Amino acid sequence: MRKKLGFLAIFLLLLVMAGYWGFDRLGGNNPIEVRKIESSPESLAGRTYSGIPQDEKLAQIFEEMETQKGVHPGTFIHTIYEIEPAGKLDTMIVFVGINQALPLADLEFKKFEEHSYLLAKITGSRWVMPGPGKVKSTLENYAKENGLTLSGVFTDKIISEEEVHVIAPIR
Repeated sequence: MRKKLGFLAIFLLLLVMAGYWGFDRLGGNNPIEVRKIESSPESLAGRTYSGIPQDEKLAQIFEEMETQKGVHPGTFIHTIYEIEPAGKLDTMIVFVGINQALPLADLEFKKFEEHSYLLAKITGSRWVMPGPGKVKSTLENYAKENGLTLSGVFTDKIISEEEVHVIAPIR
């Protein structure tokens, strides 16, 4: 019986070590890099969606913005969650757009009046990236430590599947 418990303990230890190694290799321990940028956040052109996360209309908006991104080289998809869903059937409100200096036909245009912002750079696999709450908390702590006041808007700039920037304008 003791041998079985010993083997089980060693097996569990190896399993935990392998899990941690995989988590680390995917970027789970990568730090959230925060820095202050002395310029206005980029203006955005896009659409606001209100509904449940599973709605096909949301997917269509993302597809439309991917098309706009292809037509406008050098742009990235941005999202601003006014209301984040807690579950699959909760209502959400999200703006999905691309960075664009000038308005585009029939798209909403968002221009930021702030003259500086905090930029959080997150890298790693999407499976192990920190959640929005942790990123927001990191930005708020950085602002507090440096005597800054955030506007309360947090914009996700999707660089790639392995890199996301979160933009928090400073009042």
